[in-house]
Amino acid sequence: MAAVPDPDGWSSWPAPAKLNLFLRIPRRRADGYHELQTVFRMLDWGDTLRIRTRDEPAIRRQGSSLAGVAEADDLVVRAAKLLQTESNCGKGAEISVEKRIPAGAGFGGGSSDAATVLRALDLLWGLEMGVDRLAALGLQLGADVPVFVHGANAWAEGVGERLTPVELPPAWYVLVDPGVHVATAALFQSPELTRNAAPATISDFVSGTGLGNAFEPVLRRREPAVEAAFVALARIGTPRLTGSGSGCFVEFATRESAEAALAALPPGLRAWVVAGAARSPLLDALEQAVIGDW
Repeated sequence: MAAVPDPDGWSSWPAPAKLNLFLRIPRRRADGYHELQTVFRMLDWGDTLRIRTRDEPAIRRQGSSLAGVAEADDLVVRAAKLLQTESNCGKGAEISVEKRIPAGAGFGGGSSDAATVLRALDLLWGLEMGVDRLAALGLQLGADVPVFVHGANAWAEGVGERLTPVELPPAWYVLVDPGVHVATAALFQSPELTRNAAPATISDFVSGTGLGNAFEPVLRRREPAVEAAFVALARIGTPRLTGSGSGCFVEFATRESAEAALAALPPGLRAWVVAGAARSPLLDALEQAVIGDW
């Protein structure tokens, strides 16, 4: 997707989804936050943002975003305003979001949307703040925002902000959205959550060690729809949970095998096939962007 403006000044930008290929919690910190270990996998699928810059400083969301989310609370608006404040930029923007990534499923939709706003407006406003500074701003908005700002598949630690790029082989995924909106903060407080897992290494992950997801047993016990999705996916492979949401997936080596597996699932599931990406499609759009006389 190239971010070429249309005659009305709107440009389009991808906000890809992600998967957590595993997720462990080695410890809970004294400040109440949890230390995590995970691998983020970028997907070649997600939301699309349309952005039009303005000479006046107002930040406006065009159309609706998530149901029940006020404009001032929307992450895309908050991201734009944070960037505007930190850069002392006097320009503004209009932003609309074409949502495909389900909310609360752990596919990273809100975080990716925010990261796309940061990277796109940094370019469109001519700020040149640099990726590391933008990622630090993103961390103020959410723990998953920095990985989308950087745009690389990555091994992550800390609260998810300490990133080491990793190369992942091509893969295709059958995704399932059970339709359960998971409240992450409440899930982290669950007494059933394992918070003292033995720390893993990148070598453990590369060797294929089944590292699992700390939230999976909790959600499978609490949410019948998540358990039903796991039972259905177990017919086609080894299901996994992504992030702290309800979304589930099974990995395949080829598109053909993934599509055949999708066809074998029972009816009634919200399921689809997507490709893993070698890097975020947003990086391609940024490189291809034609700014012109904006």
